[in-house]
Amino acid sequence: MKSTKISFNTAVAIVIANMIGTGVFTSLGFQVLGIESGFAIIMLWVTGGIIALCGALTYGEIGAAFPNNGGEYNYLSKLYHPAVGFLSGWVSVTVGFAAPIAGASIALGKYVSKIYPNVNAVILAFVVIICITLIHSLTLRVGAAFQRVFTLVKIICIVMFVGFGLFHIPQHTVSFVADKVAWKDIFSGAFATSLIYVTYAYSGWNAAAYVAGEMEKPKRNLPRALFIGTLVVMAVYTILNYVFLYSVPISELKGVVEVGYLSANKIFGVQLGQFMSLVIAVLLISTISAMILAGPRVMQSMGKEITPLTFFAITNKNNIPFVAIIFQSVIALILVLTSSFESLINYIGFTLNLFTFLTVFSVFILRYKHKNIPRPFKIPLYPLPPILFLVVIGWILYNVMMSKPLESLFGLGTVVLGLGFYYLTTYLQKNKNANTEI
Repeated sequence: MKSTKISFNTAVAIVIANMIGTGVFTSLGFQVLGIESGFAIIMLWVTGGIIALCGALTYGEIGAAFPNNGGEYNYLSKLYHPAVGFLSGWVSVTVGFAAPIAGASIALGKYVSKIYPNVNAVILAFVVIICITLIHSLTLRVGAAFQRVFTLVKIICIVMFVGFGLFHIPQHTVSFVADKVAWKDIFSGAFATSLIYVTYAYSGWNAAAYVAGEMEKPKRNLPRALFIGTLVVMAVYTILNYVFLYSVPISELKGVVEVGYLSANKIFGVQLGQFMSLVIAVLLISTISAMILAGPRVMQSMGKEITPLTFFAITNKNNIPFVAIIFQSVIALILVLTSSFESLINYIGFTLNLFTFLTVFSVFILRYKHKNIPRPFKIPLYPLPPILFLVVIGWILYNVMMSKPLESLFGLGTVVLGLGFYYLTTYLQKNKNANTEI
């Protein structure tokens, strides 16, 4: 029986679906708390897009050199040390996928409960996570088809939203002029802090790297899928945020999670606006689906290499790592019950940026220490893209530690806990090997 492989189009769909989700429809309300210039907000999203593209190009070179499942776990284990790879896998399991699944599910529940107040947002989030988990636990063919369809619906609906929004005549004035106030905002601490929300919205540009081992021609298709998917999302995000700012006064956006709901009501009127808000909620299903599909492949890779975690590598007759999928979704369900949306974003953004920073830096190690490894794809304009990525992400991490110390400490605590878990699994594995030899 011929095994099903992830096509180039599906890989692009996974990238787009992972990226377009909670962040772009929810984070603007937190950004305008510290930035009130329309131009600065747009530049915020352009900057985030450029950084994501630099990261995608860098991951493209590393991923083409090591085209296996696992993403950062695969790369950092080979280029740094197995402990660093384990920590990245640990963060992917606990933060990288489970937390965004919880965040997207919470946002979906909030959007629906705005329209139907009797709907319990938490119960709805639970039902969505469980249903999508069951779909992806069956076969890759069904899961991939589900992903492509919902991603296509997502793009069509966003294009419609943007199209109507650009023709809408607002009742307020908003300036997109690059004046002194705008440039002051751009070089402020609030801009750096807001970038954590933007990098969260752009997170997912590396999604295809997690399923490279199941992809058709990964050495060729992985870099292309990462770049094209990220470029599409950058264009969508910039235009979509322009529409949000154009249609809703900044004063009404401040601190609001349901930004899309407010914008839809302004553009389409209350009744049709509620329908469009419901559509936005449905679009989040694609994001949740993409993360439930990609995340468990990291755990599967860890299970194949670390004896005490072999249960993560258990697959069904269709070669689906269903145990890892269920485990990830259980963590997401716990987070839905225990976390607020804003704290989740800051926690996710800080912790994930630590490991994308390390992964992008590892391209220099790849070129220096592994010169003989074939690299089917090389970063254009090297070393500028990785250097730009590292400078901006380093700036973000510093500012977040200063402005959001609690979330930063939780992120560092997660890493330390993972390090302890690594040494525990290493100890158990050594003991098992010693007993086997006896």
